[in-house]
Amino acid sequence: MKKFRTSKGLIGVVLVALILIVGLFAPVFIPPEAATAMNMTARLSPPTWDHPFGTDQLGRDLFYRVMLGTQTSLKIAGAAVLMSIVIGLPLGMISGYAGGRTDNVLMRLVDTLLAFPALLLALTISAILGPNLQNTIIAIGIAFTPYLARIVRGEALRVAQMPYVEAARSSGTTDVMILTRHILPNIMPAVIVQGTISLAFAILAEAGLSFLGLGTQPPAASWGLMIQASRDYLDIAPWTALVPGLAVALTVLGLNMFGDVLRDVLDPRSK
Repeated sequence: MKKFRTSKGLIGVVLVALILIVGLFAPVFIPPEAATAMNMTARLSPPTWDHPFGTDQLGRDLFYRVMLGTQTSLKIAGAAVLMSIVIGLPLGMISGYAGGRTDNVLMRLVDTLLAFPALLLALTISAILGPNLQNTIIAIGIAFTPYLARIVRGEALRVAQMPYVEAARSSGTTDVMILTRHILPNIMPAVIVQGTISLAFAILAEAGLSFLGLGTQPPAASWGLMIQASRDYLDIAPWTALVPGLAVALTVLGLNMFGDVLRDVLDPRSK
């Protein structure tokens, strides 16, 4: 736990804790209509006491929109990463443990998906399925599945060669029991770390898809939508892009730093 006390670890923990607190509790204290209420007399207002982050081109309060946008980003990214784990974890485990033809077939499928950059693959899937919240989750989840499957396969290959696995196999333990009792518990640290890092990139992907009009749709509060809507006002109201842009940057930075420290803590080879 000493590694969490380093400056990098502390910054990561603080940022992640702040993000989770805002994402979980902002909707409790901020009514949904607060993020969509328009006041044309206060449009493009700079930061003031009444509007700490300023207002956008429709007079909507950016503070409320950024706070509620945190929940949107966490909901989509969290569901997408969970989906990638549900698909990629058994795929990688079976591939790494079975080996041979099964491994070749499954990994060629994974390699086909890896041939496309994650954001481009998510963009293509979202364009095919159509832009809405559920399809955004599916698109990002599929895009990140091959990365998780590859890491799980590598870990499963390593654990499958351990003496206790060989002993279990020699004693007649079934493959299912070996996978669930010996392989799965020993690869979970790698899955947790990869899931944390994937969460950061999933948030970035959601913002990118929303910016391009293929993610969260108006009038929902989304960081990507806010940046997209601010393009025509950067010269007179730069805060309309700066505020949601900083929210994305700090969230990704915090999750990446937390994931790096978590990897050092959970990986026994780093001790």
